[in-house]
Amino acid sequence: MASAGGGALSILEYFGGEDGNRCGYCKSEAGNVSHGMWAHSLTVQDYQDLIDRGWRRSGKYVYKPLMSQTCCPQYTIRLSALNYQPNKSHKKVLKKMQKFLQDGEVCNSTSDGISVEPMDSQADSPVSCNTSFKREISEDELKPLCTEGEDPAAQHREKAMEKITDGETHKDHGDPIDTTTVKTTVYSMPKPGKGADTSKPPRRKAKDIRKERHLQKMLLQKGDQTSQPSAVTPTAAKPKAGGSKSIEEFIDVPDRENVAHRLEVKLVRSCPPSSQFKATFQESYQVYKRYQTTIHQDPPDKPTVSQFTRFLCDSPLEPETLPDGLSCGYGSFHQQYWLDGKIIAVGVIDLLPSCVSSVYLYYDPDYSFLSLGVYSALREITFTRELQKKAADLCYYYMGFYIHTCPKMRYKGQYKPSQLLCPESYSWVPIEKCLPLLESSKYSRFNGNPKEGDKDYLTELSRVRVLHKRTVMPYSIYKKRRKGPSDETVVKQYATLVGQTCAERMLLYRS
Repeated sequence: MASAGGGALSILEYFGGEDGNRCGYCKSEAGNVSHGMWAHSLTVQDYQDLIDRGWRRSGKYVYKPLMSQTCCPQYTIRLSALNYQPNKSHKKVLKKMQKFLQDGEVCNSTSDGISVEPMDSQADSPVSCNTSFKREISEDELKPLCTEGEDPAAQHREKAMEKITDGETHKDHGDPIDTTTVKTTVYSMPKPGKGADTSKPPRRKAKDIRKERHLQKMLLQKGDQTSQPSAVTPTAAKPKAGGSKSIEEFIDVPDRENVAHRLEVKLVRSCPPSSQFKATFQESYQVYKRYQTTIHQDPPDKPTVSQFTRFLCDSPLEPETLPDGLSCGYGSFHQQYWLDGKIIAVGVIDLLPSCVSSVYLYYDPDYSFLSLGVYSALREITFTRELQKKAADLCYYYMGFYIHTCPKMRYKGQYKPSQLLCPESYSWVPIEKCLPLLESSKYSRFNGNPKEGDKDYLTELSRVRVLHKRTVMPYSIYKKRRKGPSDETVVKQYATLVGQTCAERMLLYRS
């Protein structure tokens, strides 16, 4: 369905969803509480506005945690990509990839100073990536969807709210630990020794030795500068501001013939599938299957082609191009990482008007030593900075949800400067101001001004747009035509959660 101006319209079915589901973090059997919608179509602007109100998509299912009631509150987190500077642990991952590409050096160390837990953008969802929906709605079914007497929402309610499977995770920005291979070593008490050899100088820490060498080097350089002729300006030898490299300098590998490996990152549109996506579908799926069976220990028959398609290829986002926007357009994409001519990893992302939204990552387990979860996140941050040069408003990198109650999920805060979304005012607050509040209470309002509320709160229910019997109408008209018990409570809850702007722009399907 298109708007009067020729553009696509968002069509959604609202499920409600106050019933609790199993939590994949604290393992509570019914503690995970969220609202849900099935999106038959969704414009990129509508989805941008929805995620800025705490919503998130998993395939075509869009959900919003009920923050004050859910066992593990999930706060939307975003990074200011333009101001990002890699920290020490992130630099280690980038240098490790550089050495591998340039010299073929393989580092099997897992001590990069990075959380080994996966960074997820999808496991927070009440819909597991392994959920099998009994019925999918295609574009061809949109017509019967809107006929009188049908209630597709009832058909999807049970499927969309299925529980998260145990241990299900998604976007890895760290290397997961296989606990099945962890061995316990029993240590015996050491035998008494002779003690330190007093005839030798005490052993010094390597860190102190490096500091001393660095100080000596700086003193020598200072001495060289003072002995130079006055025509040579000292500023010529100064490093760049801050003395640190940008993320781009770490990623760029010299383009020479004698490198050990070549890595290429390709962006392909996944929905609707481009010709490049179709040509590489099977190879990409095989990487996903290996990832799920090896990293997440799924049985071989679980990651099927249809499950892969439904979870990571299907998307409600309508492809769109804007006059002053991105040349590749907006919508859902796969970023394929090609190493020496084969796919070793795929990052699933959404390109929206204000951000790159991370969805999922899967990779070839044979290349786990490259910390591809962290590396792909850093590449996506770099990609966001690249896109901002072409579209000024696109300057944020959305990392899914930050879950403070789950210690293994706190590592997203290591990407700085980050902000969390206030669950009441829907304003963005620096994460440093949020953490003390979360230490006191798992649910917290971040905005310090108690008078500042939701700026897009529902003011006129009558203006909510409804799709009823294949006809678009405001709620005020629909209310008069509807037969049967009133559904005003449900419609009002939906409009309150999506905000007045989206409620007037999107179409809420009602039977």
